[in-house]
Amino acid sequence: MMTNQLEQGTSCAGCGVKLQTESADKPGFIPQAALAKEPAICQRCFRIKNYNEAASVAIDQDDFLKLLGGIAATNSLVVHIVDLFDFEGSLISGLQRFVGNNPVLLVVNKIDLLPKGINPNRILNWVQKQTKAQGLRVVDIVLCSAKRNIGFERVIEAIGEHRGNRDVYVVGATNVGKSTLINRLIRDYSDLERELTTSRYPGTTLDAVHIPLDDGKDIIDTPGIVYSHRMTEIVPRDVLGALLPDKPIKSLVYQLNSGQTLFVGALARFDFIEGDRQSFTLYVSNALQVHRTKLERADDLFADHKGELLAPPSKEQLEEMPAWTRHRLTVRRNTETDLFISGLGWIHVNGASGALIDIHVPKGVRVLMRDALI
Repeated sequence: MMTNQLEQGTSCAGCGVKLQTESADKPGFIPQAALAKEPAICQRCFRIKNYNEAASVAIDQDDFLKLLGGIAATNSLVVHIVDLFDFEGSLISGLQRFVGNNPVLLVVNKIDLLPKGINPNRILNWVQKQTKAQGLRVVDIVLCSAKRNIGFERVIEAIGEHRGNRDVYVVGATNVGKSTLINRLIRDYSDLERELTTSRYPGTTLDAVHIPLDDGKDIIDTPGIVYSHRMTEIVPRDVLGALLPDKPIKSLVYQLNSGQTLFVGALARFDFIEGDRQSFTLYVSNALQVHRTKLERADDLFADHKGELLAPPSKEQLEEMPAWTRHRLTVRRNTETDLFISGLGWIHVNGASGALIDIHVPKGVRVLMRDALI
């Protein structure tokens, strides 16, 4: 039982980091007065839970990799959670070499964000194909929405089927819904009273959190890996609300002639350079405004209206962000193609005649062509 003394090695019940009372700007700070509370959580988790604000705490990428590298030496089921809305951006590249021979269960979260009426079997086939192309071997794939509680019983069942007498490691990038999933597992599998801190801020879980199960094994929640190639890691925190959809996205269809441009706020610019008149469908958060203009006017429009008509981010926030860089993409004839921007969404090319496209995004954000999801 904790009195007003901090016991050696006590961890925050919300994010797993070691608690300390000395430095308010370091991970794990807890004010002396809060020590008597049960369960004990650090000030950062307290603020995320109660005020939906997060202090920025840097975590070393090498520490993540060390933690992941340790999984190979264990006997466990690895549950890898990815975000369907940012599939390529949230899949842990090279996970296979970190997990060794341990089985991997792929949980694809946020299926509730797709427009209504999409066939789940098509999504499943698409995920299987993409996973294989990335060199990841999985024992099972489950589609779910942790937030809306869709497909969740199937996740619990699949963990039960593949776990055997093993610990369960839960891994994923930041913001894929890991803590929401873990909190369900805590409620279903153990008698713990606590919940992990959940928020839309990247890097909420700072250290591996061990959750004892009723059969003597543990669920180990690992910190979310921070991938700087995702738009969600580059934008200021108060832009995340607009960037991350929280309800089904409404697709936006634009008929374009070559020489036309679309701006998605001040986050991305899509130039249709060459090709027959055709339509393009945007799948981005409903909170983002899209503006159409002529390619020849695009530079001036951005210079004059960024951060105001073209927003978010604001003018001041744009100054803090990396400058834009251009990606040239050639869409071949008769292919079903998406142009994917990690952390923002994707643009589906509806025509069959091919197209030459330029996409401008902040430097470092991943842009790629892929087989169409929808």
